Amino acid sequence: MKFIEINLFGVYVAPMSVMLVAAWFVTIGLRRVARHFGLLDYVWHPALFVLAVYMIVLSSIVLIAAS
Repeated sequence: MKFIEINLFGVYVAPMSVMLVAAWFVTIGLRRVARHFGLLDYVWHPALFVLAVYMIVLSSIVLIAAS
């Protein structure tokens, strides 16, 4: 697939910016689930862990969009 600009209310934005926002929303959901079950209590540095999860989600979205 070719990455082309997305027309968002008359403004052309890069597809990567849309993927960044989508990954952030997915990460927020995953963080809430992890907080609900107490999984972040077992992590050494929760903010670093959430950043790593965000990078994993973002790279997964990019790989899915590229195929």
